[in-house]
Amino acid sequence: MSGKQKILFFATGWLIVLMPFLFWWNTWFGRHLSDQQVNEYLHDEKKPRHIQHALVQLGERMSRQDAAVKQWYPELTRLAGHPVEEVRNTDAWVMGQDTSAAGFHETLLKMLNDPSPMVRGNAALSLVRFGDATGRPQIVALLQPAQITAPLTGRIVDADRPGTAIHQGGLIAKLQPADPSQSQQTVEVRSPITGRIRSVAQTGANVAAGAEIAVVDPATEQVWESLRALCIVGQTDDLPAVRPYERELPEIPEHVRQQAAETEKAIRERAK
Repeated sequence: MSGKQKILFFATGWLIVLMPFLFWWNTWFGRHLSDQQVNEYLHDEKKPRHIQHALVQLGERMSRQDAAVKQWYPELTRLAGHPVEEVRNTDAWVMGQDTSAAGFHETLLKMLNDPSPMVRGNAALSLVRFGDATGRPQIVALLQPAQITAPLTGRIVDADRPGTAIHQGGLIAKLQPADPSQSQQTVEVRSPITGRIRSVAQTGANVAAGAEIAVVDPATEQVWESLRALCIVGQTDDLPAVRPYERELPEIPEHVRQQAAETEKAIRERAK
């Protein structure tokens, strides 16, 4: 191997290591941002993840009661109407970190009507911090599995497997339209929530429009936060949604099972 070949070989190896690190560094929400960067990121409409990064940083500072964060409170209220769902979802969580802020309570109440179930759920969870149980139905909904239906009649040409962990917006299946007048390009069916695929139609199956394609169980963190909130605001009508998580099943972590039992106990004591 010549000297130039050695240099090329080591440079290639270095890039193979460096590129994933740079990608991780630029997308990791834990990376500290200066006040100037926070301001720039909050207004970076071309990169929604930058907005999320700034929101996460502000949420952490708010939890530490950093008074300097209040200068960006008007931005938090503004971002409640952002067109990107992930931004609104993070924003709803962040506004729950300071219950003394003027305008946050009213904004979160409006977000209960958001088209995204995840945004509605996070707004409801944040409202509990304000002592407001208005979003209780949305919190109960967070405990329910997502039932995903076919947007049109067609054939499943590709599908993920049951038991697979999936992120919100993750691809579950591809559907080939049956009607020749419709686009022959496959339609992607994605998960509305983060969780784990319980069931999914098999590749090659024919499905009618509106028929169930998949069921996705909510993520552990989502379930745990919902159970904690219902421990405070839950009613007896919510118990059918809570009890399934008290079962000793492999897919239910012990801390979730214990929280479900504590939530039912708290609800029953309030009912008395």
